[in-house]
Amino acid sequence: METLAENKCFGGVQGVYSHKSTACNCDMTFGLFLPPEARDGPVPVLWFLSGLTCTHENAMVKAGAQTWAAEQGIALVFPDTSPRGEGVANDDDYDLGQGAGFYVNATQSPWAPHFTMWDYVAMELPALLGENFAIDLDRQSITGHSMGGHGALTLAMNLPGKYRSVSAFAPICNPTATDWGRKQLSAYLGGDESKWAKHDATLMMAKSGFDGPMLIDTGTADQFMDFLRPEALSAAIAKRRQQAVIRLQPGYDHSYFFISSFIEDHVTFHAEALWT
Repeated sequence: METLAENKCFGGVQGVYSHKSTACNCDMTFGLFLPPEARDGPVPVLWFLSGLTCTHENAMVKAGAQTWAAEQGIALVFPDTSPRGEGVANDDDYDLGQGAGFYVNATQSPWAPHFTMWDYVAMELPALLGENFAIDLDRQSITGHSMGGHGALTLAMNLPGKYRSVSAFAPICNPTATDWGRKQLSAYLGGDESKWAKHDATLMMAKSGFDGPMLIDTGTADQFMDFLRPEALSAAIAKRRQQAVIRLQPGYDHSYFFISSFIEDHVTFHAEALWT
């Protein structure tokens, strides 16, 4: 593992690191914020999964989460959104390829050799953090934005017991029900739609739900509302009687201005679960 940068931040350290990923078969970069408490021992961790076209840097720089993580004494992890580099498949469209990993384990050519973001986020990167930093892997929670919200929700519902709480900002809720979502799922996973279900938060809510608290924020002025389909997930949550807070925020769009406006709520929400 290589240290690319370490900066003092709210009494803790905001670092950026790279390493050779076995899961993705390439070098990967991630951001990690450690609060001051990490100097004295392992701290709980909140994962932030970013959206389409983002890197590890977007949320790390724009969300303002470190302020509240330092106050709550929890670490923040900002993984990249996909494998990158020479020899890694890409596409001219913004919603496939580098920057658009969708947090799946791809099975189709040309994506399968590198696009294994599910294993990377769920297994490889946590193990690396546990070996090298003061991180308590028994206390993990997860959040994300857009494509990352999709990843956070589906990882949490597919891996019971791994995350104590889950939240999302404007998540892609029901990709199997839109032509746009079906494009990515078929490209990465093939035409067998039974293999898509675990990557659809609405279908997973109907199947298993999440054994813990859930918080979802979406702006009413979100320009991608037709693709996000929050109403489908809300209906599934209501039918299952899932423990959840679902909020439509008047006038907010899909940007990091929206995220930074409500990030305190989300960090505080997760801190309550992590420190209980």
